[in-house]
Amino acid sequence: MDFGLGKRLTNLPALQQIGYTANRRLLAVQRLSHDPITGAEALHAACDPVIHDNGTRIAGLRLTDPRAQALLHILLIFRLHPGGFLSKDLRALLADYLGRLPGTITASQATYDLRRLREHGLIRKIPGTRRYQVTAAGLSNAMFLTRVHDRILQAGMAQLSSPIPAALRQADRAYQAAITNLTLHAGLPA
Repeated sequence: MDFGLGKRLTNLPALQQIGYTANRRLLAVQRLSHDPITGAEALHAACDPVIHDNGTRIAGLRLTDPRAQALLHILLIFRLHPGGFLSKDLRALLADYLGRLPGTITASQATYDLRRLREHGLIRKIPGTRRYQVTAAGLSNAMFLTRVHDRILQAGMAQLSSPIPAALRQADRAYQAAITNLTLHAGLPA
């Protein structure tokens, strides 16, 4: 009696309709929340170059580029600055993060980086000032991309290349052995 219907066979078409409707709603929610195409578009928007209609190209933020990772980490710090940040603030932190001496990042290099971050929608300029703020999308993207880089990619590559047996390395060997066996059974050269 959950849906106001009994268990009799005469109620089967109505129960079928309720089940079908519930299933369709669930699939629609799953499709919207786990759409890999949307995720791919978001990743490309954050990491690929931006090319304007006039041919102007703004470099992307490559996931494995140390400077791009430094910029993403710095955005997490700047999100805590309610009044925004200046180019000189970026220069100081970027030099420190990249292991350079203070003052070695020039104003033109910082302008280049600020433009990249702004064109990718990670920061916005505060009107009437020389200050910038991290956008909500910038915070989300910076948090996710830095965590993926630091906690998943680097840790995974360390496990794959380590001589010490690790779960990921064992899984990789098992996968490679399964592919080799499959190709042998199919009569293909390995």
